[in-house]
Amino acid sequence: MSINSINHAEMSDVSSKWDFKDETASNLTDNKKQQAEARRKIEMMREIRESGLTLEEARDLGLLH
Repeated sequence: MSINSINHAEMSDVSSKWDFKDETASNLTDNKKQQAEARRKIEMMREIRESGLTLEEARDLGLLH
């Protein structure tokens, strides 16, 4: 899809319906947030391992912080 094919009026309409509450995870507990972050890190490590990169190479490429 090209950026020129995006219907900007439709995007504006959708964005006006967003609620700040929808964008924040205030209703999630800190424990749930930590669990989600841990799952993301584990998945990232799996992808790095499957790609054949070493941890050092992943850090050099900016994949790990």
